[in-house]
Amino acid sequence: MASVPSLASSLHQRIADALSAALPEAGAADPLLRRSDRADFQANGMLALAKKLKGNPRELAAKVVEGLPAGDLIKEVEVSGPGFLNITITDEAIVKTLAARAADDRLGVPFAEHPGTTVIDYAQPNVAKEMHVGHLRNSVIGDAVVRILEFSGEQVVRRHHIGDWGTQFGMLIQYLIEHPHELDHEGEVSGEEAMSSLNRLYKASRTLFDSDEEFKARARRRVVDLQAGDEETLALWQRFVDESKIYFYSVFDKLDVEIRDEDIVGESGYNDMLAETCRLLEESGVAVRSNGALCVFFDDVKGPDGKPSPLIVQKSDGGFGYAATDLSAIRDRVGNLKADTLLYVVDARQSLHFKMVFETARRAGWLTDDVKAVQLGFGTVLGKDGKPFKTREGETVRLVDLLDEAIDRATAVVREKAQDLTEEQIAERGAQVGIGAVKYADLSTSVSRDYKFDLDQMVSLNGDTSVYLQYAFARIQSILRKAGEARPVAHPELVLAPAERALGMHLDQFGENLAEVTASYEPHKLAGYLYQLASLYTTFYAECPVLKAETPQQVENRLFLCDLTARTLRQGMSLLGIRTPEQL
Repeated sequence: MASVPSLASSLHQRIADALSAALPEAGAADPLLRRSDRADFQANGMLALAKKLKGNPRELAAKVVEGLPAGDLIKEVEVSGPGFLNITITDEAIVKTLAARAADDRLGVPFAEHPGTTVIDYAQPNVAKEMHVGHLRNSVIGDAVVRILEFSGEQVVRRHHIGDWGTQFGMLIQYLIEHPHELDHEGEVSGEEAMSSLNRLYKASRTLFDSDEEFKARARRRVVDLQAGDEETLALWQRFVDESKIYFYSVFDKLDVEIRDEDIVGESGYNDMLAETCRLLEESGVAVRSNGALCVFFDDVKGPDGKPSPLIVQKSDGGFGYAATDLSAIRDRVGNLKADTLLYVVDARQSLHFKMVFETARRAGWLTDDVKAVQLGFGTVLGKDGKPFKTREGETVRLVDLLDEAIDRATAVVREKAQDLTEEQIAERGAQVGIGAVKYADLSTSVSRDYKFDLDQMVSLNGDTSVYLQYAFARIQSILRKAGEARPVAHPELVLAPAERALGMHLDQFGENLAEVTASYEPHKLAGYLYQLASLYTTFYAECPVLKAETPQQVENRLFLCDLTARTLRQGMSLLGIRTPEQL
């Protein structure tokens, strides 16, 4: 089905046409339409236009009003102040537009006009290391942005740039060679068991590495074997990767984030390109040798001593830095994956690194004017005390512990409210509410800002929480179940109560909100829209009896508003990666 124009876009077109007719010499003029608390909309464009053409803005506004057809869309227009137009929409137009949205599976939301290919780099755990609270935001934000972009029609390629290469693997592999049964299992193994084995092996190998010079020498030789592609060494390295994936997938499954095997292309995936990347940079003069290292210098990037701080692509000992891998990844993503947008969901503290990498890629011609590279630099998760989130012992918080606690708290809330739910259903809803609470707290905060992790607030039924939104959705489902023979049907001929109008006007803005969120990669604006929707629904529910409305037509129309609100909530929450249980 074709997309449904919003009330704002229909009105914008009408006023623009009337402006052109009233003032042909102005050409295509923008009426500067916006929502208003004095009416439904206010148009301010006459003021600037009259000033530009040295005319009287009130006279121009009066001419525009004369040219506006009354009836189906516009209920009344008032010329206010120095030439503003205060415009009220008809109730009929609101209900008809919502009915057109309801008839469409996409709720009338259009696809993007010019979709392209976006490669998004997010969810980047490290092999043989536990995921901690720092891995929460890149996973949750990245997953939401993927969902939003795909809904707009964008071709999205996911990339999980996991840390699966480096000197520590020499130590781990050498230890496994000398203690060959450390990763052996009988039968299937859980994520926790896999991580427990890896942790034990890491600690034992580290202790030996630090205390035994001969083992340290063997481990360093093993790094050389790994980098040279020795078969036995690579096979053991793969065992560490596979064991880590068992653990990763268990955590991502709990977080309700889908990670596919084919999308995991870690640091090792670009090994074969590193030498060529360095050669191309040096031959083109983009990078130069400095004290044996291959560096790219920038006039505007200075170190603490005030001297230029370079991007080191290759170290003086011949080893490759992160920059070589990141630049090789850009070459692959633009050249082979044909990306026109590169998105990196990475901690804001790495912004200088990415600024230098992007600029280097531009100088080398790998990032052209046709390709956009953006770092979605996210802020830090803080504890209630406003400091970086740590355990009482000062350790980094394990992600799985944090998720388990959220699920436990949410399950207690669900059990307290539960009506006719089995223990199995309470556990299922508890997981959906707990994980939803964690995701929403993150996504309702602007990506670049820090936020406080406060589980008491997150699982509250009041305030700006996902539980509040999930509860609004479940309440609507309960009403629809109790409706019996009555069905949701739009009745454009009815007069709307103020709470119905407010809810209807907001429902109509869903597509415009999504367009803005998609263009700016700001999921918090979608979260804000959904919270306002649930709040407006709560007011509607309090002021407008649904099943006990005065006439059968009013019952049907209010059920229609309930149903469209529920569908909009479910679609919006789904784009944030949050479940909406039918019953709470």
